[in-house]
Amino acid sequence: MSKPDVLFVLSIDTEEEWQWDEPFPESDFAVDNVKHLPLFQYQMEQLGIRPTYFVDYPVLDNPTSLEQFKQVIKHRQCEVGAHLHPWCNPPYFGTTTEFESHVVNLPREHVATKLDALIQKTQDTLGITPQSFRTGRWGINETIFELLVERGIWIDSSVYPMYDNDYFSCYDAPFVPYYPDFGLPNFAGQQRHLLELPVTVGFNRMDDETGRHLQTKAEKGIWHYCRANALLWHSKLLRKLYLSPELSSIDDMKSLVDNCLRQERPVIHMYLHSSSFLDNGTGFYLDKDAHKHILDSVTQVFEHLSQQANVTCATISEAAHLLGMQNQVSSRIHPLSASRQDIRMVS
Repeated sequence: MSKPDVLFVLSIDTEEEWQWDEPFPESDFAVDNVKHLPLFQYQMEQLGIRPTYFVDYPVLDNPTSLEQFKQVIKHRQCEVGAHLHPWCNPPYFGTTTEFESHVVNLPREHVATKLDALIQKTQDTLGITPQSFRTGRWGINETIFELLVERGIWIDSSVYPMYDNDYFSCYDAPFVPYYPDFGLPNFAGQQRHLLELPVTVGFNRMDDETGRHLQTKAEKGIWHYCRANALLWHSKLLRKLYLSPELSSIDDMKSLVDNCLRQERPVIHMYLHSSSFLDNGTGFYLDKDAHKHILDSVTQVFEHLSQQANVTCATISEAAHLLGMQNQVSSRIHPLSASRQDIRMVS
């Protein structure tokens, strides 16, 4: 039986580090984690992986981390996207609480001025105008979509399928790339100005929609009180999995990859945070050998995928072009050949 064709995208939220259970930092931002990225990028280049770095303001505003990040992009084997953290992206509008930390909760004018500052900073420091974007802490709405399109950004990756919180829900969002309805971000629409390329979330078995239905059932009513989700997880009958070394074991990510291939998903999209390269950099990830664990995880999962499929590595913008979606978006987009030999970074 012939192997399926699939695109592999790796995205890194490239940002400051702090203990995630503490208040949001608003000054003196620590960006020590960026020192690990030049070596990581070199290691990815040896594997043929072309990362997308969603970079936030403090990384570009710190002279040391800026020079370190310039080493990451010097061979142009990656893409630079924009990543907006409200608490550390000027201009500032007061103390950031949990509410204000989510971009979807900010007034339009606050998002617009912060986004403009971030884009300008990226242009001034790196000579790059971002074409892709991810909100800090996930989530997106009509206002943000419109602001992105106005600024020439045509690919978003702020949708996190099967995730929700008190302020937004991506729970029923598609698992595959789609053109969102700006007013209903979790649903496909008629517009062709902006593409949504979500990160890979899914299950160890069952098709996506059956798995989502059962997962939803297990989280409600009597099944919730019977701890049905825990039973499904520990029995391996159904596990909701994330393609991220921060959240899933190598074996679980391999199971997720296999299930995605069975369902002919066109894109496998792994993600992580640059702060996780530091041992205990966030209080959320490993307290030792974090960089090695991330590298081992990415390598083993990628090699497993390569054994099961014909893999083309692409940045997030390249993936959109290779999916044939360049014919649907604005003519301002740089043309890219669909030939693997002709792939180059969009900047």
